[in-house]
Amino acid sequence: MKKTELKGLSKEQLISKVAEEKDRLQKLKFAHAITPIENPKRITETRKEIARLKTALSSVNQ
Repeated sequence: MKKTELKGLSKEQLISKVAEEKDRLQKLKFAHAITPIENPKRITETRKEIARLKTALSSVNQ
């Protein structure tokens, strides 16, 4: 998601997106531990997306 898309989301939507991304990250890590996934860069991208969402969430709280 882009910054402009994140700014349009409400606090509840951001919280649900963070939960979805964390679940996705957990599944990716689990799948990668069993058999290497095709694109391990997806794990890094998901972690960065979680950080972006948390940053947007903290700016909404202020």
